[in-house]
Amino acid sequence: MKRVRTGTLVIVRDRMQRGYRYRLAAPAGCQFNPRFKPELSPKEMLALGIFGGVYLRDCRKEFPESWFARARLQKDGVKTHDPTLNYFGVNASQPLSVWRAKGWIADCDPRGWFQWYCRYYMGRRIPAEDARQIKRWIAMRRHVAQIRNNCDRGDFDCRRVQRQALLHWAYDSRKL
Repeated sequence: MKRVRTGTLVIVRDRMQRGYRYRLAAPAGCQFNPRFKPELSPKEMLALGIFGGVYLRDCRKEFPESWFARARLQKDGVKTHDPTLNYFGVNASQPLSVWRAKGWIADCDPRGWFQWYCRYYMGRRIPAEDARQIKRWIAMRRHVAQIRNNCDRGDFDCRRVQRQALLHWAYDSRKL
């Protein structure tokens, strides 16, 4: 991956955000909060198949091109997600309108947690928002416990929706 310098100003120009700016405060993939230990990078998540292939299609200029080389994405112009593009072949998403209604969306990241994670991975730091999103990520561990308690290791037909949801949160549920 091409290294972007700490201190670089990123100006966002996509369908959901125009003129939003942030500075990279850490090297890409480094200096994470010690409580935050994702098992998958954004590049790995996109290649596995997440969010039915509709996520970040118009954000290629903001993130490294290499993230999209093997990404399982819907064709441009297709607005609906396709669960068959997800690693486990199931829908494990709620509409953005539900996320907004539940207060899960911050103005800085109008696409939600995965957008936050991509920007955090690249080196953006917003202490209060980072703490909120890391707390949400930690809460997903309950799904890891449910799979471990109810499924045989490697039985990918057991709790496929939960396994897919965990992939959406950078937990590698293929290892459970």
